[in-house]
Amino acid sequence: MNISVILYSCIYNMKLMKFRNLYFFISLIFLIPGLISLALFGLRPSVDFSGGTLLEVQMSNDKCQILDSELTSQLEGKFQIDSVQSSGECQFILRGKEISNEQKDLVLNALQMQFGEVQELRFETVGPTLGRELLLKTLIAVAVVASIITLYVWRQFDELKYGVCAILAMFHDSLILLGSFSLLGHFFGVEVDVLFVTALLTTLSFSVHDTIVVYDRIRELKRLHPKLQFVQIVNAAVIQTLARSINNSLTIILMLLSLVLLGGVTIRWFAVALLIGSITGTYSSTFTAAPLLLLWEQVKQKRNLSPRNL
Repeated sequence: MNISVILYSCIYNMKLMKFRNLYFFISLIFLIPGLISLALFGLRPSVDFSGGTLLEVQMSNDKCQILDSELTSQLEGKFQIDSVQSSGECQFILRGKEISNEQKDLVLNALQMQFGEVQELRFETVGPTLGRELLLKTLIAVAVVASIITLYVWRQFDELKYGVCAILAMFHDSLILLGSFSLLGHFFGVEVDVLFVTALLTTLSFSVHDTIVVYDRIRELKRLHPKLQFVQIVNAAVIQTLARSINNSLTIILMLLSLVLLGGVTIRWFAVALLIGSITGTYSSTFTAAPLLLLWEQVKQKRNLSPRNL
């Protein structure tokens, strides 16, 4: 079928960009609770960032009903515990001050004497200086990635608005992910670690990947149909790339959903972070990045028509 027939059919039968204000409202519904949570509670950092020791142990089945106070009192003088969290059936995560391998062995021996068989599942210890350095490097990495992506998109499309709108859509996804983990951290004790940083950076790239596909289609349609209004071009580009974006994203989302439901405890929240990033990235590429272009163009036209410019 001739591309013009498809184009005009899309324009007059499915005017998705007519509801762009609704898309912004939906974004705000997910952004605002997360931003409030970030302002009030922040994120719950793991030992990777805060420094300290994490010790995950497996207790025998008949010792599952252990109170936090029992563990704390039993390890007094050996391991200063800040928190105790259940990570599975008869599994506990102990977090506290930094200890050495020798001190860890003393802790395990003390637990075995009191509670019977105890198996070490995970032991991580990070000094506070290394934790602060890792946090600083994380912030620098996010800033560098955002800057490079903005410049790249700007150069490829020869207009600043494409780069700015792409980066705004990218931050939209990042803020939703950060806000989600702030809420999860406050209500369920979920911590952010190095794997979360990996998921955050992956979300940035995933978001821009789909956005560039939509923008490239807009550029092609502008060249083929220069007489059409910009809103019509954007609407047609979104419709023509929507099926491709959904099909591509569903394969990733289904795989990540399987990891969330069936994967191990150690990668579950990493998979959850990637799942949230994949869903928000798919949404923002179509329903945030494209409407932002229209908003930019609308503001530009109003400025050109203002009395000061006439």
